[in-house]
Amino acid sequence: MHSPPSRRFDFTTDAGAGARARIGLLVLESDQTMEQEFRELTNLPGVGIYHARLANETEVTPDTLAKMALELPKAAGLLPSYLGLASLGYGCTSGSTIIGEDRVSAILHEHHPDVPATNPLTAAKAALKRLDVARLALVTPYAPNVTQAMQDSFDAAGIAVTLVGSFYESDDKVVGRIDPASILRATLEIGVSPDCDGVFISCTSLRTAGVIEHAEQTLGKPVTASNHALAWHLLRLAGVRDTQDGFGRLFKLGLSDD
Repeated sequence: MHSPPSRRFDFTTDAGAGARARIGLLVLESDQTMEQEFRELTNLPGVGIYHARLANETEVTPDTLAKMALELPKAAGLLPSYLGLASLGYGCTSGSTIIGEDRVSAILHEHHPDVPATNPLTAAKAALKRLDVARLALVTPYAPNVTQAMQDSFDAAGIAVTLVGSFYESDDKVVGRIDPASILRATLEIGVSPDCDGVFISCTSLRTAGVIEHAEQTLGKPVTASNHALAWHLLRLAGVRDTQDGFGRLFKLGLSDD
């Protein structure tokens, strides 16, 4: 059968997808939630999210979390510089706690030296300060030793953890299947105490985007979570100042009052 000759078409180019802001996101191999929540939280004109996955063990312990420091450079290197990233995030709250926020930033800057970098722990601290939370109720899925390390980090940053609650689940495969109703119930039970000004729900595997506003309206206090705070921080670091409805108080705020 005779093949027709191929026709060559002319074309023009534009700035491409994510022309307003391209945001890089390093997602754990075991994470079942982050990409879906980021699609909701960053659904803005011209904003693109570019993911790379990094290897991790599903059992969350200080030792397994520390090992991710070896995987971070590999994942960061999978996001090419020609994308022109406006900000870059490492998507693990407990990993940032154990590895250390400064070390995480240093690793990301080795591959992307001019790109503002953050992680859920750093983002949470920035968010809680913008929300004027000084006495924090902390909700986690972790075993006590990981939760304690996170509590110590908040305390050192001047955010006093006055209440702590956990699902005591160290298997990340299970954490991703904890239903939003359970997360909301835990948030309301701990957040109702007069001993806290607000609540932080830790772990990017927990499905929290849909419970934040309900929890805030019920408690009359600010609430944020790992994906929620990280998405807000990455947007603001990328220069995206849009306010958004449906995601609570934080998404009405900039990095500062300016």
